Amino acid sequence: MRVIFTKLARQELRMLSGFYELEYSGLGRKFKEEVRKAAFRIAAYPEGWSIARGNVRKCLLHKFPYKLLYAVDENHILIIAVAHQHRKPDYWFDKGSVAINC
Repeated sequence: MRVIFTKLARQELRMLSGFYELEYSGLGRKFKEEVRKAAFRIAAYPEGWSIARGNVRKCLLHKFPYKLLYAVDENHILIIAVAHQHRKPDYWFDKGSVAINC
């Protein structure tokens, strides 16, 4: 199944990988790779992760304290956000805007 990142999710991925790269050379690349692996897992098993809110699911990254928030449609998977697991848990949820039905 095709995986699509929203503009917000792409911006977060760039920002976070840049942050990790500044912390330690090569860590930003590893973060992007972990996100890529999670996206492949989601594509293989779209309904394999728990629901975060409404029809939005969350897939935790293995080596970083982040999660991918996504919604499933019959034709694609929409990655809504690359969010920290503990900080500002619902920042990505704008009242009414994430009643996503892709």
